[in-house]
Amino acid sequence: MNILFIGDVVGQPGRRALERALNSLIDRKRVDFTIVNVENAAGGFGLTVELFEELSKLPIDVFSSGNHIWDKKEIYPVLDSSDRLLRPANYPPGNPGRGWTVQSTPAGVKVGVLNLQGQVFMPAHADSPFRVADEELARIGEDVKVIIVDFHAEATSEKVAVGWYLDGRVSAVLGTHTHVQTADETVRPGGTAYLTDAGMTGAYEGVIGFARERIIEKFLAQTPRSFETAKRDIRLSGALVAVDEETGRATGIERIQVKVE
Repeated sequence: MNILFIGDVVGQPGRRALERALNSLIDRKRVDFTIVNVENAAGGFGLTVELFEELSKLPIDVFSSGNHIWDKKEIYPVLDSSDRLLRPANYPPGNPGRGWTVQSTPAGVKVGVLNLQGQVFMPAHADSPFRVADEELARIGEDVKVIIVDFHAEATSEKVAVGWYLDGRVSAVLGTHTHVQTADETVRPGGTAYLTDAGMTGAYEGVIGFARERIIEKFLAQTPRSFETAKRDIRLSGALVAVDEETGRATGIERIQVKVE
């Protein structure tokens, strides 16, 4: 089976990329299951209820996220009510939402999706992604063979380490958060596909999805600036993972990047 994973959707340009390119990509690559990270969908910061309803009309099976999912408090009730919208599992108990889900393909294959957040250089103090991964995988259960992990983290070393730690226990570990697609796609010896960062779905003319002038001003002045999303060179980025549905082992991984304009 083929699983499509789409990296951080940034603002209106990222949403437009999904609307224009997702259906044809799913048809062309014969995709059976689609996961999209939406933590930056609302102007680059968080997700609104209206946008979640809009994105839910697209052929997306699971929505993952990261530290910015908390930016719009209106989404908190949806985090509790929806079994398709995830937040990182390793936030302390008592926070809204869930960190993993199991959904089925049209053919009836169960697919588990686990969302984790890194600790190194991250703004929020999440629990250990290593220990929480152990706990959540035990809850998902051994009957679910196909499991995809969205690891939302800053440090490359932490991402690589988690990829090795989970090798042979999940189908894929795919990184998000840095918005820059890496070129290190591989299938580990235990059968886990790995990519340090799936890249950004949004406008590439700026700085990780935002208008470059404001970002440069902030670096020069070292004082806060309001950000707005960039507008041009829109691309959809992610990864396509081929998985043996009987064993859950990955048989291949391909980087995806589609120019929308």
